[in-house]
Amino acid sequence: MHVQYETRIQGGAFVTEDILDELFAIIEDRKETLPDGSYTASLFTHEKGDNAVLEKLGEETTELVLAAKDENTDEIAAESADLVYHLLVLLSMYDLTLDDLRAELEHRR
Repeated sequence: MHVQYETRIQGGAFVTEDILDELFAIIEDRKETLPDGSYTASLFTHEKGDNAVLEKLGEETTELVLAAKDENTDEIAAESADLVYHLLVLLSMYDLTLDDLRAELEHRR
């Protein structure tokens, strides 16, 4: 049985433990529908192809490392979120899923 936990965040909003699944579903939808004005859709249609996402992963990784070096916990959280988002886009680009990622992590446990 799957139990969904909720965590209160600033402003009284709720985030579920399934936030990664929800975000990945949105990414998959943007990939399929390519709505105008969507940043996510633009990553799937960028003239640089996969390199656009790879460059963003490098940029966000560097920003995360710098935030950690500065011991800036707010920036560490923000840059970590950016990194995870772009990682999920990359997984989607290569037709991988969160279940593929979970399986790999489980294998390494």
